[in-house]
Amino acid sequence: MTHPAGGLAPVSTRVMNLATFLSQAARRDPDGVALVMGEERWTWAEWDARTDALAHALQTRFGLQKGCRVMCQSQNCTEMMQAMFAVWRAGGVWVPANFRQTPDEVAYLTQASGATLMFCNASFPDHAAACGVTTLAFGTADFGPDVTAITAEHRGRRPQAAPVDRDDPCWFFFTSGTTGRPKASVLTHGQMAFVVTNHLADLMPGLTADDASLVVAPLSHGAGVHQLTQVARGVKTILLPTERFDVAQVWDLVRDWRVSTMFTVPTILKLLVEHPSTADADTSSLRYVIYAGAPMYRVDQQKALNTLGPVLVQYFGLGEVTGNITVLPAHLHQAEDGPQARIGTCGHARTGIEIQIQDDQGAEVAPGETGEICCIGPAVFAGYYQNADANAKSFRDGWFRTGDLGHMDDRGFVYITGRQSDMFISGGSNVYPREIEEKILTHPAISEVAVLGVPDPLWGEIGWAVCVANAPVAESDLAAFLDGKLSRYKMPKRFLFWDALPKSAYGKITKKMIREELEARGLIA
Repeated sequence: MTHPAGGLAPVSTRVMNLATFLSQAARRDPDGVALVMGEERWTWAEWDARTDALAHALQTRFGLQKGCRVMCQSQNCTEMMQAMFAVWRAGGVWVPANFRQTPDEVAYLTQASGATLMFCNASFPDHAAACGVTTLAFGTADFGPDVTAITAEHRGRRPQAAPVDRDDPCWFFFTSGTTGRPKASVLTHGQMAFVVTNHLADLMPGLTADDASLVVAPLSHGAGVHQLTQVARGVKTILLPTERFDVAQVWDLVRDWRVSTMFTVPTILKLLVEHPSTADADTSSLRYVIYAGAPMYRVDQQKALNTLGPVLVQYFGLGEVTGNITVLPAHLHQAEDGPQARIGTCGHARTGIEIQIQDDQGAEVAPGETGEICCIGPAVFAGYYQNADANAKSFRDGWFRTGDLGHMDDRGFVYITGRQSDMFISGGSNVYPREIEEKILTHPAISEVAVLGVPDPLWGEIGWAVCVANAPVAESDLAAFLDGKLSRYKMPKRFLFWDALPKSAYGKITKKMIREELEARGLIA
């Protein structure tokens, strides 16, 4: 049989169901510790058996069929990890919400995804009520049966096997919605198998069952993908005992469990590095402290390297590409500035991924020139669910358009300038906030900053810098400090000082939220 274009048609598109990672780990090391939360311990065999029981209940009691979407509203917990694998094992599609979202926001995600079933932590009865679908509870709740009780009832029963193809959806990964309504990125079993392999190759090479991974971010997004990768290698997962983020407790867990890998975002990594307890922490077991989700400013990167040692791994990638665009491995992180240090880069292309910097017409630009970061490869998602307009805007000639601006040097290292939506034009010149923010953060009194363009009758737009200071500093001080370090058209016209910058549910500083706060304070219209 041949393909019309002359190539061979695939004999089969069947792939492994992602839940098989768990059963494989359980077969290799049934009695090994797999999942830890507070005093709770699950072995691999226990986790696998619980997953079987819940998947059987989903199919036989709740009517879950292949392709059915299942919403999840919960902070990190052992039942959430169980439910994720049970949904896949039963043939369903995992649709996690960030637990910090409001009931109305989660109701929108439920409607937009077409979810007909929901897992909800007992702490969120209002979310369960707002979504209006059949709901199973993590813990004792009035709105639905307890997952633990359901698991016990179906103990020892195996679900019907759910065969999947390469392009069958497994996860609806919602965008953070910083520029509008969240969109459901459709991730597939075949794509995610590549992502796991790629994570192991590029981010955490050499993981074994002797490793341990500490979860310090919501499992609903990047941390969930990270933990799936740990399961593939039989690495034990350590969950924080409560949702309260306690840095001293983090370091205690790192010491007690000899934690070797963590996935985090720059804002959390900054908190870990700067906390007083870090000075006495035993971090000798750490091999990979992986950060993503936003660029890390150079001064914070240097502090982290000097504090934790050569363990930092950075990657750049949107939810639509499941993080798989670039990697800056540990050996390419340099604490000292100098000719060997590639300051400001987010790394080179991930294995199996091709990157181009393109102009507005889709043509590749020369090294060093700024354009839109675009990519192709097996990690790119299948498209947005039921959103043809968004798909048309996000793909051009097969390339996925990230919406991020940057440039590539002649060695293939990528440097992010910022989001297209962050760039502003002042007096006819393009201004990229990240460059300005990097310069401002070299002032010893500034710990956080966000620069954004605001309307101006003369220049069209001018830059405002919203700063968080850790010592007294005046607008005139910052202006004098930056004099000669920036072109005049890039110099912020105002410096504002706030106690803290608003952050998204994922710990990111977003310009949209800062703009909304400026409007709420009556500073801009």
